[in-house]
Amino acid sequence: MTKYLLKGGRVLSPKTENTPEIDSVLDVLIIDGKIAKIEKDISESAADEVVTLTPQQWVVPGLIDIHVHFRDPGNSEKETTATGAAAAIAGGFTTVCVMPNTSPVIDSLPMLHYINNAAKKTGINVLAVPAVTKGLEGKELTAMGGLLQNGAVGFTDDGMPITNANIMRKALEYSSMFGVPIICHAEDTALCGCGVMHEGYYSTLLGLPGIPSVAESTMVSRDIQLARLTGGHVHFAHITTKESVDLIRSAKKEGLKITADVTPHNLTLTDKELESYNPNFKMYGPLRSEEDRLACVEGLLDGTLDAVATDHAPHTPEEKSLTIDAAPRGVIGLETSLGVMLTNFYHTQKLSALDLLACMTTKPAAAYGLQNTGTLAVGQPADVTVIDPEQAWIVDPLKFKSKSRNTPFFGQMLKGKAITVFAKGQKLYEEETLFPVVLDEEEATAEFIK
Repeated sequence: MTKYLLKGGRVLSPKTENTPEIDSVLDVLIIDGKIAKIEKDISESAADEVVTLTPQQWVVPGLIDIHVHFRDPGNSEKETTATGAAAAIAGGFTTVCVMPNTSPVIDSLPMLHYINNAAKKTGINVLAVPAVTKGLEGKELTAMGGLLQNGAVGFTDDGMPITNANIMRKALEYSSMFGVPIICHAEDTALCGCGVMHEGYYSTLLGLPGIPSVAESTMVSRDIQLARLTGGHVHFAHITTKESVDLIRSAKKEGLKITADVTPHNLTLTDKELESYNPNFKMYGPLRSEEDRLACVEGLLDGTLDAVATDHAPHTPEEKSLTIDAAPRGVIGLETSLGVMLTNFYHTQKLSALDLLACMTTKPAAAYGLQNTGTLAVGQPADVTVIDPEQAWIVDPLKFKSKSRNTPFFGQMLKGKAITVFAKGQKLYEEETLFPVVLDEEEATAEFIK
């Protein structure tokens, strides 16, 4: 394997229970797929290839997304494990966790082996989160023990809420024996009905059926109570409402095993976007009110919400060109997540570099109990991302590695991008600067149109 030396960058790695915080201009030496040294002034003779960086460029742990949909198997026209992984790499991610609502469902050992074999060809860590119940039907638990022995990192019926509280109770009791989370898709389908967007001022104005906030928070409340009863670990995916954030904050203060994530789009966009009737703003959880968005931001800043996860959900252009009531829910996010977070949270000084990175590395790893990932430490697998936090670029989905184009950030200018990615010690991605760092918004827009 090639020996790499990353020289002269700002090395950033958030603190964990087992590793110290790093924030210093250092060199990183990669040998045999692992981090061999993190020191000042490592000799270039130690490496086969030297990547020369500046102190303004960051060397960070490979980013982690604990909630993605690769549509594999069954819907290869939307995404495959290969194209999803390519999108992840381009976005700076070296570890992703794939959801089970595929066709057929990832609910058995043969299906898990299929995912594991496809993952081996990608170069990154593609980890499976199989279904809680067989066929996502909410009736019978999957064989959790055997699935865990073969690489599963948690369980979820994502896309289909577990409406039967007794089944959810049994899932938590069983999973607690293994110390893994049940990932909750918090949705009361009876309250959601045929809703298209958040129920509120804009749904009334636009004449579109709404999804009330209580449809999420009632399920959050139920599963917090079940976590209290069983001692199990509940992880809430794609939280969107103020009420849910408040419930999770109280549960954490009580000491319950509760974690949660939030998407970049729910942190930065609101239901006002639906005034355009554009299906690329239709997703679950839906874009909510400004009050809800601010509550989610506060929850991320104070640690109530542990991680940023994209809920990367590819759909074909044909599907997303349907009317908003007929188009499927979901948007992609792997290639925009880092830029959106840097633009809206680091460059606005809401989050420090280390705190932002923690939400995308160490904290998602801790939420799912992932080992040997999320930090930079000697002896660890060399999953390393180099970021230029000042690089300006325009979101152009035609340039995405993903098969799909359904982004809510089309045409936005973002500031900050992954420029080089190593996974398991191999260099998988390297990109030249798209635009000059000094590019202003008017110039960037003109370049995009051209």
